[in-house]
Amino acid sequence: MLYLSQLPGTPVEEQQDTRLGKLIDVLLNPEDVGSSAAVYPYALLVEDEEDRLWRVPLAALTWQDELLQLRVPASELTPFAPSDQAIRLVQDVLDKQVIDIERKKTVRVNDVCFTDDWRLLGIDNSNLGLIRRIAPVWLLGKGRNTSGVPTNLIPWERIELLRQEQASASPLSRVSGGHLGDLHPADIAQIVHQLTPNQGAHLLEGLDDETAADTMEEIDTDLQRDILANLPPERGATILQAMSPDEIADLLARMPEERSEELLRLMKPEESEDVQDLLEYEPDTAGGLMTTDYVALSQGKTVAEALEAVRECCECEGILPALESAHALAGARRWAAQHPGGRVLIGLSGRGDKDMPTLSRTLIAPVPEKAP
Repeated sequence: MLYLSQLPGTPVEEQQDTRLGKLIDVLLNPEDVGSSAAVYPYALLVEDEEDRLWRVPLAALTWQDELLQLRVPASELTPFAPSDQAIRLVQDVLDKQVIDIERKKTVRVNDVCFTDDWRLLGIDNSNLGLIRRIAPVWLLGKGRNTSGVPTNLIPWERIELLRQEQASASPLSRVSGGHLGDLHPADIAQIVHQLTPNQGAHLLEGLDDETAADTMEEIDTDLQRDILANLPPERGATILQAMSPDEIADLLARMPEERSEELLRLMKPEESEDVQDLLEYEPDTAGGLMTTDYVALSQGKTVAEALEAVRECCECEGILPALESAHALAGARRWAAQHPGGRVLIGLSGRGDKDMPTLSRTLIAPVPEKAP
């Protein structure tokens, strides 16, 4: 078993037992983050005696006791450039926060675990992973460890990386949208609430527009404002215009006026006009609380569907709705079937003394399939 925390400083020798330098990092392709397939580093990063960095393929190295020995001449090695598109596991992952997709929370990486043939197993966020790094070398051994897989190991396929506050030159400017984009927006928002505004902004930046907008609507308003302040204006405007107008108006009302006007200018005219209309009202007035969105019922809706919605509302809630509201209830039932986990707000009206005679006749008598 190999542990990332035990690898830096491992001596690297050439074939003639001449010291080349030391291992300082492990390189991973960005597309291998969260992959369900077997993941292996594509190279190790070695620093020579003159502080030059070399990218050494795994196939070019072999273990010799507690050191790594080159299987090829040093002249065949490729220099490593900071611009190389690689994730450096020591620099970019160890000691950093990552997202555990299954548990929908951020965790700190205390160690990264590999098999003896360098297959990446996952991360260890347990206290043992931390102790392993501070325990004496003579106690745990250097480079390789014969103990079993940690019980608290989080499999690599469950991991999404985050851009850190102090970003390196590696390609972590955006998180992978793969596994994260499959979560419900409310679950993504739960993760965002555990991050700094800067990290939350980069997380949303990596999602598609609709998912980012739905997630933003699930986030507390104060954090929405701070995240929007950390997004590039063009990206912020794109996410905003996929949100509902009343949500946009509430958010922009809490932004500095200059920033708010900039975002409105970047939005599509047809989207920004509705928002500007809502911004004319004070936030706590009826106009400030309303939205310009509405639900339109098609002509294909039937009286039978509305009456069935009345019956269900009476049985489940003990509320007698007006017949006009019943059509909205029927539409909401259809909408809910197409949007599992979504929420819809209905302005329900009704007067028992007015509607009871009509409902008594229609709910008891046979109901035609289509409206006359």
